[in-house]
Amino acid sequence: MSTTFHLVRGSADDLAFIMATERLDGYDRLVGRWEEPRHRAAFVDGSHAYFIGYDGPAPIGFVLLRFWNALERTTLVRRVAVVSPGQGQGRRLLAAVVARAFQETDVHRLVIGLFPDNLRARRMYEAIGFQAEGISRGSAYFGGEYRDELVMSLLRPDWTRSQPPE
Repeated sequence: MSTTFHLVRGSADDLAFIMATERLDGYDRLVGRWEEPRHRAAFVDGSHAYFIGYDGPAPIGFVLLRFWNALERTTLVRRVAVVSPGQGQGRRLLAAVVARAFQETDVHRLVIGLFPDNLRARRMYEAIGFQAEGISRGSAYFGGEYRDELVMSLLRPDWTRSQPPE
């Protein structure tokens, strides 16, 4: 993996990459996908924040957050998708987004929901510091059916304690 990883705030100019990435094989049943009008609305609604990770000049994936800098101080990690799953890109990308959220906003709690059988995602989230809270029954309407979600969260105090001293 290159040492030139960097994270940028996404914009509508990144829409083709975002939509192509969320349409990669397997993401339809794990991550979901939006059509262009929904993404365009999210870019301007003031609630969503997109982040694109780069390894050198090439984008490697994106993270979509909802309730960015919300008054309630809880932000939802809505979507994490990388071009090459299973190579550590998702972990590097999400860890950078988590750091950015805690450094740039007053968020106290980051929360993510995932399908309980998505063990690879769960391991990645746990490696970053997310902790499982429990199953939210029938909370995700996905692919035309209601599915259970495992709810995980990362609190600011836990993240702060995990950071190396300056």
